[in-house]
Amino acid sequence: MAWLLSLNCSLPVDPPSSLQQSQPRKLIDTSLSSKYHPPPPPPTPPPRSSSSYGNGSLNNNLKPIVLYGDPPTFVSAPARRIVAVGDLHGDLYKARSALEIAGVLSSDGQDSWIGGETVLVQLGDILDRGEDEIAILSLLRSLDFQAKANGGAVFQVNGNHETMNVEGDFRYVDSGAFDECSDFLEHLEEYQYKWEEAFVSWIDASERRKEERKMSRSYWGPWNLVKRQKGVIARSVLLRPGGPLASELARHAVVLKINDWVFCHGGLLPHHVSYGIERMNREVSEWMRGLTDTDSHSGLPFIATRGYDSVVWNRLYSRDVSDLYEYQIDQIESILEETLEAVGGRAMVVGHTPQPMGANCKFNCSIWRIDVGMSSGVLDSRPEVLEIRDNEARVIRSKRGRFTELQVSDYT
Repeated sequence: MAWLLSLNCSLPVDPPSSLQQSQPRKLIDTSLSSKYHPPPPPPTPPPRSSSSYGNGSLNNNLKPIVLYGDPPTFVSAPARRIVAVGDLHGDLYKARSALEIAGVLSSDGQDSWIGGETVLVQLGDILDRGEDEIAILSLLRSLDFQAKANGGAVFQVNGNHETMNVEGDFRYVDSGAFDECSDFLEHLEEYQYKWEEAFVSWIDASERRKEERKMSRSYWGPWNLVKRQKGVIARSVLLRPGGPLASELARHAVVLKINDWVFCHGGLLPHHVSYGIERMNREVSEWMRGLTDTDSHSGLPFIATRGYDSVVWNRLYSRDVSDLYEYQIDQIESILEETLEAVGGRAMVVGHTPQPMGANCKFNCSIWRIDVGMSSGVLDSRPEVLEIRDNEARVIRSKRGRFTELQVSDYT
């Protein structure tokens, strides 16, 4: 993309000589809204590909949602409410709770979309540390079909645990998740390998399979090693590059820009923008679909998926700044502002790093950190979601069965 700027960023090891004479930092804005207003974005280049979601039946006056890129990279969603959900890590119960809080999932157990024309974004790390990974992916896919019919949409971005599993790194896989892979492979066979039908129906079938699995534990007791090997093989078949589940993940980006908001798992940096967001998304997708040379490092897009400063691993914007020097905090804020200006964004929303104090924003609310570690395999915390309306953001969580809006000042 010709309009993307070539930028470089680094944090100096030693403080600058002018540290003692540095200017005081400006105060952090603690209002509900994100106040950072970057310069107008450069013109969007002609899309490599695009598609539209219909208006649905709720509001015929709304313009359709338009997607640019494959997988979607830039999304125009005029006048839509946006809700963002952080890391889920295989916890279906917490996932459903978060989606109910977001106002997009029915609470009657029918898994119905009630979000109307809302746009839902999930920020990755659905895999690992929990046993219902494929069920969550299936639920989101089902909701996407329903949302499209109502003028809304469901998007996901891949996180580091998605890329790790496609690489064959199963270190953080829950034992129940290996079982789910075995069960799902059998389910897929029952559907004669018709992927769409089998995948969308799994959210309903998975509960029945889990019950059957519990009843058969006495049978499997002496054969746990064999059972585990079966699960590892099933997971490898599903998630290897070109495998059916890896190809499903390949439908999703690692960086997504919806209107003026940037969504990614770890964090976007200037050199990522210079490399090309659409290019990164395309290369990760091709790798997951098995279309690149997996026998060489060139098959895996390093800038997006590996290294501490890659898009899915970067924690620069999510770390606790209380242990940093003033000049380091200024450097981080400068890098963030430079990135947002380059991509033409108002603010960035990230997951990846659990926030024990809850979802929060920093740097004049130009970065929102929404991984609250809700999965029982992480912090087992109360679900929280981010809502964006008219370019203003707020955090919503459940409290004693009711929904509560949180003041940004509670967390900054």
